[in-house]
Amino acid sequence: MHTQDQILATLRIEPTGVPIYVQLREQFLRAMGAGRLTSGDQMPTMRQVAVALRVDLNTVRHAYDELERLGALRLVRGRGSFVAEPPPALQGSAHEIETDKLARQILAAAAALGIDPLALTKRIAVLAADQEKSS
Repeated sequence: MHTQDQILATLRIEPTGVPIYVQLREQFLRAMGAGRLTSGDQMPTMRQVAVALRVDLNTVRHAYDELERLGALRLVRGRGSFVAEPPPALQGSAHEIETDKLARQILAAAAALGIDPLALTKRIAVLAADQEKSS
């Protein structure tokens, strides 16, 4: 578990043309995937993120709304936003459908960034193996 200040210190906004809310959403998802944010951790407040990055509060709200919609965050009124418990593993055809959907999204994002899909596949395999070793 990292403190909110530590998480805030890792956030960066780059002038890449990618919307700020998308950059924030992806950075938070990466932090969750890397274990820097774990189930039950309290997220920095939207205001803290907005002030730290000097961005509009509505931009941060959009990122948090996306994370909540994805099931990565849960909002507790009056208490804040927390990293959600991961959902149970999908089984059977639901697993296949969601895997295919995610793969298509990733391929579309790669194409938009000019990334070779085969190079991306190899990199994902390396990262998955590294993650498996550290688990």
